[in-house]
Amino acid sequence: MKHSTILAAVIALAATPALAQTELSIATGGTGGVYYPMGGGLAEIINNKVDGYSATVEVTGASVANMGLIATGDADLALALADTVLQAYTGTGRFEGQQLPMVRGLASMYANMVQIVTLADSGVNSLSDLRGRRVSVGAPGSGTEVNAAAILEANGITYDDISEQRLNFNETADALANGDIDVGFWSVGAPTSSILNLATTRSIRMIALTDEEIAAAQSVDATFARTNLAGGIYEGVPEDVPSLGIPNVLVVSSEMDDDLAYAIVKAMFDNIADLQAVHPAANETTVEFTLGATPVPLHPGAIRYFEEIGVTVPDHLRP
Repeated sequence: MKHSTILAAVIALAATPALAQTELSIATGGTGGVYYPMGGGLAEIINNKVDGYSATVEVTGASVANMGLIATGDADLALALADTVLQAYTGTGRFEGQQLPMVRGLASMYANMVQIVTLADSGVNSLSDLRGRRVSVGAPGSGTEVNAAAILEANGITYDDISEQRLNFNETADALANGDIDVGFWSVGAPTSSILNLATTRSIRMIALTDEEIAAAQSVDATFARTNLAGGIYEGVPEDVPSLGIPNVLVVSSEMDDDLAYAIVKAMFDNIADLQAVHPAANETTVEFTLGATPVPLHPGAIRYFEEIGVTVPDHLRP
């Protein structure tokens, strides 16, 4: 081939536009929680390992808001608490009359822990002490608010008994530090940055739930699991604190292409160390946890991956 012909071919190749990347949106939560860094880690895996796609992370109001974003197609993937996901799928609770049957799971990522925080000198020592207090129950449309309401109501405390504030994680920590509220609820992986930062500037106390309070909450929400916040995670909290845990689920719409769902699940599990490097909560992101904790049917693309690696998918997780 003549030199001029080769040069023309090279110029033509250079002028050819790169293949367009299809943008995917991942709905997470506030920057003070775990959803945001976990979503960022997943986006990086998609960007590096799923050909033809790029992903961006969206700051949102978290679980309840995220289910709406999946339903409207304004997000392609979302993180949400298992109880919120189940309510959306069945049209119950916060989603009464607004059933979202298109919701499908890709994986269960890690368990949230309900963390009820007050300052050490607040005089609040138990759940019953919340009556008459200023309490942040979580951002509007968040899984934290769903969890807080369930725990309070199961134990005979309504919003009429407290002065409720709907603040996100960072706002709750700031309000506690400034004395604007007495108690804050977090439903998030532990440790979380907003509580870590609060504990470095103020002496905090974690409110432990009694056996009876835990059992009451489980009686109204089967997705609650008894757990312990390990002592020493936060400064000033040396002992284990009995609490409740709720799985977090990575969800998509049933409309997602099967090949894409398969590629995302495969990329995530094949490169799980990359996600673990972003946040230790990803140490819980396993196939076993997914099969045991996901409350809605899995997407067919996810099922294909799990069967490919030799895992038996239970019938109740099949669409």
